[in-house]
Amino acid sequence: MLKNNYRVIGLMSGTSLDGLDIACCQFQFEAGQWQFTLEHAESIDYTEGFRQQLKSSVNLSAVELLSLNNEFGRHTGKLVKAFLDKYSLEVDFVASHGHTVFHQIDKKLTYQIGAGQELANHTAQRVICDFRTLDVSLGGHGAPLVPIGDELLFSEFDFCLNLGGISNASFRHKGKRKAFDISPANMLLTHILIPTGMAYDDGGQLARTGTMDQQLLEQLNVLDFYSQPFPKSLGYEWFCDAVIPVIDGSRASIEDKLCTAIHHMAYQIAESLKPFARPESRLLITGGGAKNHFLTETLQQYLGDTITAHIPDESIIDFKEAIVFGLMGVLRSREEVNCLSSVTGGSRDSSGGVIYEPH
Repeated sequence: MLKNNYRVIGLMSGTSLDGLDIACCQFQFEAGQWQFTLEHAESIDYTEGFRQQLKSSVNLSAVELLSLNNEFGRHTGKLVKAFLDKYSLEVDFVASHGHTVFHQIDKKLTYQIGAGQELANHTAQRVICDFRTLDVSLGGHGAPLVPIGDELLFSEFDFCLNLGGISNASFRHKGKRKAFDISPANMLLTHILIPTGMAYDDGGQLARTGTMDQQLLEQLNVLDFYSQPFPKSLGYEWFCDAVIPVIDGSRASIEDKLCTAIHHMAYQIAESLKPFARPESRLLITGGGAKNHFLTETLQQYLGDTITAHIPDESIIDFKEAIVFGLMGVLRSREEVNCLSSVTGGSRDSSGGVIYEPH
């Protein structure tokens, strides 16, 4: 018989390369609804050396990449074990997204490092990971995955927008959950900031001092991806191939590039969502970009009066993805759907995730 209460560790390492998000959640299934409580959460920054390893992982040889896969699993395992010990936690399992290195759907390829067996051994916990590959094998994009959490945990909002390394959104349309990647987000701002040595633009203060460069804005807005129908998803490789040359080829100042990037993101998000809005629609914004006040203000301007943006408690902003991967692990452990074909384009709904036992 299935139980209705779980305590789970959810892990997320995103394309923004900030660090590892660890969230300990209680999930309860009551009266046909899932509810959650975030008990403890931490975000652990990567060292600059490890961040560079992850950033350059797309260029590694096969042997080097497999070695990094194991190293990332061991490193993550040690961090999670310290987290469990710090809070004296007993959990049902660890659900890990891993860290995406390759996501090339035209080749039916997605790969997240973070060796599940290494993670299980170093935490002495059951581990559920590799949530994307089953859907890709079924013809889907394997992304976005978070919409199952939007559907089951945040259904009071008409739209759920995540502003991580990539912006993506989900919503219900004609009775089904739809979702897709929209544009680069924090990864674009981070790239522009490289010459400054700044890790991020706090609150969007530097971007606010800039002036929008119309030529650069038009070059970004005409990229082929934006005219493609959904489902669709973005990977770091696309960003390197399509976006970086445009940004690096511009003579605009860093401030003007940041300002233009903000307008580009806000415009693309608004244009993607407004066709599906109804009067007084509510938009939940999470991810690191929710703390960029200039971005959220600019986005509201592009959204107009039809869609109102809501910024939740900071713990939800920071850890929503880790929370949802915890839920995905729960659903996988129950052999229930955790990946929606209406979102990914797969041939059917599925319950993705590979289970590893500690040894």
